[in-house]
Amino acid sequence: MLTENQYQPLPNYLTIKESDIHGNGLFALSDIPIDTDLGESHYRCSETSEIKRTPLGGFINHSEASNCKRVGGPSSFHIITTNDIRAGEELTVTYTWYNPA
Repeated sequence: MLTENQYQPLPNYLTIKESDIHGNGLFALSDIPIDTDLGESHYRCSETSEIKRTPLGGFINHSEASNCKRVGGPSSFHIITTNDIRAGEELTVTYTWYNPA
């Protein structure tokens, strides 16, 4: 488990900018191949047991036709690309955080 002060920055090939989907989103600065682990999106804080978002988890938007997926748990979640991502493309996941299934 990570402590609260171990908040992770974005990988250097991603940026945050205005999204056509909602507010701000994550965008690729360069091509990203399928099955790339983009890093940790959420983690359980060892000091409080709360789930904390990293910038990766905080800015990735929802899409039913997503190009990434969230994997892991219960202490840590990562975002993995499910398609080849082109430079300039927005990265998305299908939100299932509160889905009991």
